[in-house]
Amino acid sequence: MLSIEACGVAVLGIGRAGMVHARNFVESVPMAKLVAVYDVEKERVEAAASELGVKGYTDLEKVLGDPAIDAVVVAAPTFAHRDLVVAAAKGKKAILCEKPLTLTPEEAEDMRRAVEENGVVFVMGFMRRYDASFMRAKELLENGEIGDPLIIRSVGKGPSLPPRWAWDVKKSNGVLGEVNSHDFDTVYWLMGSEYKWVYARGKNMRCEDLREEFPEFYDHALVMFELKNGCMGTVEGACPSEYGYDARVEIQGTKGVLFIGDIAEHGVTVCSKGKGASRSLVQSWRSLFREAYIREDRHLIECLSKGAKPRTTVEDGTRALKVVRAANRSLVTGEVVHL
Repeated sequence: MLSIEACGVAVLGIGRAGMVHARNFVESVPMAKLVAVYDVEKERVEAAASELGVKGYTDLEKVLGDPAIDAVVVAAPTFAHRDLVVAAAKGKKAILCEKPLTLTPEEAEDMRRAVEENGVVFVMGFMRRYDASFMRAKELLENGEIGDPLIIRSVGKGPSLPPRWAWDVKKSNGVLGEVNSHDFDTVYWLMGSEYKWVYARGKNMRCEDLREEFPEFYDHALVMFELKNGCMGTVEGACPSEYGYDARVEIQGTKGVLFIGDIAEHGVTVCSKGKGASRSLVQSWRSLFREAYIREDRHLIECLSKGAKPRTTVEDGTRALKVVRAANRSLVTGEVVHL
């Protein structure tokens, strides 16, 4: 274990998610220090390094060879995750990997093996598990506040199109991978049961201009499933949703119902004669889950410096990945897929 002051961090991939983590380590994780950023795009590296006051790398070997770096956050596009995690593990760096874990179970196994063989810390980036509302809901469920859970509905929608590379389902596993990995993990975590089967339907309903070049692309999806404990549920995904960022869960139990999340920012409703009732909608996952991302980043350092046990693991990422791929198979074949 390292002393708190000694923990240097690098962020690998500095798009939107990468910059969230990078700024967290500069501003909100006092037991660690952001040392460097890495990306394949030189201009992006230079801009981020200048803003953050850290070293910038476009050479992976050099950033992982920097002796001041003890931990990395992998926030590059999904298709790069396997290679970055394996390289970081071999470099003896602690790792926080953004969701989704990777593209295939075979790649996930490569990552698990590299982490295990090199004895490094690995934290899976499922930030909902670090969110105060979701943690409270988990506690209420375990205390039997709504009795035995019966049905769960999880919603995950993003307001705008993902980057171009994600339009190719082969490089991203589609909306169900890029957006709804969180939902599939949340269902397992809250309900305490593995998936039994899934049935999915999906369509390109908003992006007419993408149909010719990306015929497999879909921007809306519905997934029905049954868990091994007999509970049933649905996951609803969309990207773009246009109206805002939407992450909500509803759980019906034998004694009541539990609602997690709110589409309205701050949960405030304004009523007036002229405009009727109005609510300000959540516009970004970066604002809705700001504190959750900070807790997640702090947890990485706690695991590295204090020996805390990772709360989210490679196995959690692999489970969600397998459900995503099963749902994508169902979406294509129109059939129920058993796990």
